[in-house]
Amino acid sequence: MAISLVTPPLEDLLARIAAGDRKCCADLYDRASAKLFGVILRILQDRALAEDVLQECFVTIWQKAESFDTTRGSAVAWMSTIARNRAIDVKRAAKPASRSVEIGEVVEDDAALIERMPDIAEAQALRHCLKGLDEEDRQMVVMAYVAGYSREELASRHGRPVGTIKVRLHRALAGLRSCLGDRR
Repeated sequence: MAISLVTPPLEDLLARIAAGDRKCCADLYDRASAKLFGVILRILQDRALAEDVLQECFVTIWQKAESFDTTRGSAVAWMSTIARNRAIDVKRAAKPASRSVEIGEVVEDDAALIERMPDIAEAQALRHCLKGLDEEDRQMVVMAYVAGYSREELASRHGRPVGTIKVRLHRALAGLRSCLGDRR
């Protein structure tokens, strides 16, 4: 009897979980927890709180596995979105008086974050596409989607209405999607 050393893609694990196969939950956790923990910790800046939020995220992932759609993106992107959104919800609920991460630190660090992406080609494509954005739009995208700044916080920082921030983020993300789609 041969033992298979091939690990199933995360998308397959999510499909199996959605079908009720709880045996692969541990495998999904082992393979995705470090990435998701990094997303959460980057936003919360508190290791103990990030660990708690990570557990909550996996409960959500297991409960909503059937809603994952491979035509809309990768499993990692779907799970990262859940983790990011939960971390932002927790951060907003705490309502800190001031940010510990300043805009310069976030924007300077986006290159380091891209370097940690597992797919080098995707990292290079993302770097290229981010450089194609207007500087202020790039900063807003990084602050919103890496550091977890709310639209209201971005509006306050940039002296613009919240509606303008939403529109600019929407357009910047559409530009990134288009750029990344053209490169594939």
